[in-house]
Amino acid sequence: MQFEKKNLSHTDLIQFYRSLLLPRMIEEKMLVLLRQGKISKWFSGIGQEAISVGATLALQQDEWVMPLHRNLGVFTTRNMPLSKLFMQWQGNKEGYSKGRERSFHFGSKQHHICGMISHLGPQLAIADGVALAYKLKDEQKVSVAFSGDGGTSEGDFHEALNVAAVWDLPVIFIIENNGYGLSTPVSEQYRCFSLVDKAKGYGMEGIRIDGNNLLEVYDTIKGVRDYCIQNQKPYLVECTTFRMRGHEEASGVKYVPPELFELWAKKDPVKNYEQYLFDEKVLSATEIDAIKNETKQYIESELQIAGEAKPMEVNMAEELNDVYAPSVVSSESSVKQYTYGNSTHHSPSHDKRFIDGIKEGLQQSMVKHPNLILMGQDIAEYGGAFKITEGFVNEFGKDRIRNTPICESAIVGAALGLSLEGYKAVMEMQFADFVTVGFNQIINNLAKIHYRWGQNADVVIRMPTGGGVGAGPFHSQSNEAWFVHTPGLKVVYPSTPMDAKGLLIAAINDPNPVLYFEHKALYRSVSGDVPDEYYEVEIGKAKTVQHGSDITIITYGAGVHWAIDYAGKNKNISIGILDLRTLLPLDYDAIEEAVAATGKVLILHEDTLTGGIGGEVAAWIAENCFNYLDAPVMRCASLDTPIPFNLELEKNFMAYSRLGECVHKLMQY
Repeated sequence: MQFEKKNLSHTDLIQFYRSLLLPRMIEEKMLVLLRQGKISKWFSGIGQEAISVGATLALQQDEWVMPLHRNLGVFTTRNMPLSKLFMQWQGNKEGYSKGRERSFHFGSKQHHICGMISHLGPQLAIADGVALAYKLKDEQKVSVAFSGDGGTSEGDFHEALNVAAVWDLPVIFIIENNGYGLSTPVSEQYRCFSLVDKAKGYGMEGIRIDGNNLLEVYDTIKGVRDYCIQNQKPYLVECTTFRMRGHEEASGVKYVPPELFELWAKKDPVKNYEQYLFDEKVLSATEIDAIKNETKQYIESELQIAGEAKPMEVNMAEELNDVYAPSVVSSESSVKQYTYGNSTHHSPSHDKRFIDGIKEGLQQSMVKHPNLILMGQDIAEYGGAFKITEGFVNEFGKDRIRNTPICESAIVGAALGLSLEGYKAVMEMQFADFVTVGFNQIINNLAKIHYRWGQNADVVIRMPTGGGVGAGPFHSQSNEAWFVHTPGLKVVYPSTPMDAKGLLIAAINDPNPVLYFEHKALYRSVSGDVPDEYYEVEIGKAKTVQHGSDITIITYGAGVHWAIDYAGKNKNISIGILDLRTLLPLDYDAIEEAVAATGKVLILHEDTLTGGIGGEVAAWIAENCFNYLDAPVMRCASLDTPIPFNLELEKNFMAYSRLGECVHKLMQY
């Protein structure tokens, strides 16, 4: 192993040694604590420290890093308090995630570190979003994302690198190739000679280096950083290394040939760098021992502080409150509020279509928030599949109205990365059906990040949804219930042009991730009075569409119009209609009031019956409003089949085809 100090001083070299030694000695202590049962699990990075430390030393302190579970050196080199790290690893409330997360599944905005999730690959797209923010602000910075050799097989790796290349983003992707994905050797993971060969396919530069050579890692990343900033391009760096422990301690290392350990023991990054400093007379043996003793004492003292932390006390209110970032309702001076069905207004208004309400909400939000970025397939010059953003690129430019490659997962991740740097993002799913390929980012990154380490995700995902237009199984699904089951998300579903505009503005103003469902069949078929001004309809508030005394229909989206149409044709039945508008969180006060009004409740939705939101609402009513009921709560939903293409089959599938039958049955009680 050849070390080249170049223009580094002796002071620099010694500081580098301290930075490299610290994570090694912490790890050795953690293995002791693991055997003592004082921590539950540990993913060791012993043998790989030079990559984390060298890369972090080469960056500015305020440049975001997306590490994984063998990158302890990133955390320590960013000078995070060790006592607090110990508390994190022990699951203590005074750690970085209040005991809610394990080992390295947390982040710290103060230290510009974004915590990983177990799925590994999604980290890379977040780095894209951060780099995009740097680019938009014209800041001379890069973001850095780590991947293991195993992670390069994930779709997220492909998507993130492709987006970074297409958008010319200053991102450094670092692959730690330690030869194994858990127990699977690289010979069973890929067929290219080395992983850096993949760079050329994405149109970016790449380099393969010795990941155990601290100075080579530092010098390479420093030079690559300069390249990325100067050229506004991404770069791929493959670092060859070896994992001297198991995937995690319980897995052992029996699958690794013993001779590999002997080979890589000779390439130990700490011992080799230490020997180099000794040979170059930068440090004497006595000085090396002194640094080790000093480091040991520091670790023990910080561990002692961590050990004095109070035992966990569960606070139910805090647990529930931390699911969402605080959302401040805008003041009257900045945005008009229309809540709980109050549509009285004094500003000019016009009759507008549902699609116009959405477009106007987006356009006014773009003016209101210069930090708002729109992203989606074909949304720029083409104006989107439904022409909602037509003309936007001329008004706001391509920096803010961004066409994307077909890679939903990476764009959701990039939206989260933008949020780390204070931007707002609205992503358009071309069809709600396509959200499945971005599901992981939404469910495990967006939804959980505030609960995990207090970072908000200021992201709205527009979801053109629903059937009735003969579009078949992959362009017509109602999949809102998937997300209602996910704490941390907000789910809104307007039925009128006024609500479409106001709820979209509210969603964009909300610091939490919001799934905004917009029914395609309503786009040009429904019109209504919409104020010209910039206003919100408060998220979490239902609307009483009409009062009734015989039965109550609780519904949302297209179901509101089905209910209104049915009530208009059956005036002999006094039907109350409640439009939920927000599905997560639900307006339970409004639901209770609607139940009490009639004692007979029908829940109507376009989604299939089993697992639909109607089941949750019905269960809540049965548990909390039983005394009001004069009949069982009934549901009217679509068939438990995929949605068919043929129009006659689709009509048979849709819930409205059984609405009259359900109302009649309910009235018989």
